[in-house]
Amino acid sequence: MTEPASSRATFAVLGVILRPLMNAMMSKEWKGAENLPRNTGFIVCPNHVTEIDPIVIGHFLYNHKVMPHFLAKASLFKVPVLGAVLRATMQVPVERTTAGANRSLDVAKEAIEGGGGIIIYPEGTLTRDPDMWPMKGRTGAARLALQTGAPVVPIAHWGAHEVFPRYAKRLYLFPRKTSRVLVGKPVDLSEFRDGPITRTTLDAATNRIMDALTELVGELRGETPPAERWDPAAKNQKQVGRNFESPAGEGQ
Repeated sequence: MTEPASSRATFAVLGVILRPLMNAMMSKEWKGAENLPRNTGFIVCPNHVTEIDPIVIGHFLYNHKVMPHFLAKASLFKVPVLGAVLRATMQVPVERTTAGANRSLDVAKEAIEGGGGIIIYPEGTLTRDPDMWPMKGRTGAARLALQTGAPVVPIAHWGAHEVFPRYAKRLYLFPRKTSRVLVGKPVDLSEFRDGPITRTTLDAATNRIMDALTELVGELRGETPPAERWDPAAKNQKQVGRNFESPAGEGQ
């Protein structure tokens, strides 16, 4: 699937509207763009700390001539105006059912084969880690990478949560914040590509992706990541939704 003219036109309109707004809200410190693959489709794996992350990552990629295609909740495609924009820019709807998930992966494969960039948040949702480090990853990005052979590029960002904290209801624009983005080199998954795609293989490949992403986040923050990644299941937390906190004393 190549990027159709209608999609590029919609992205151009969004760029005219959103880029000045993003530039006004936050200054930029972007590094590592030379690590973005060219002339091939690839998978982007960012960390996920706030609801405006997709705009930050989309802004970064679009500025570097990569059309951003996200896996987005299917329910968002039913929202007036937003749904039309998502469809026009060829975003990928994700359903909770197994059949729906398989259809989403098929569309993502088409985008990669056409030379596009597919953004998959490997954590699956906003991090549950109290200190906002990347938490335990899900296997979707690894599965897509092993099925397609596409490079996986970790992208860490930091600062957007200061403008719009996780699950906030308003923006905090003053003082002006900085959007910091750091692109890592493609993750080496070569040792996992020749064998069968088993659960063990997917878990190992996912850990490799999450290790690379966490290292980048630590570099951006100037801090040492925790020795063990946060696991929502071990903390009795729900995997999705805002009301994920476990009752007091449970899972601790």
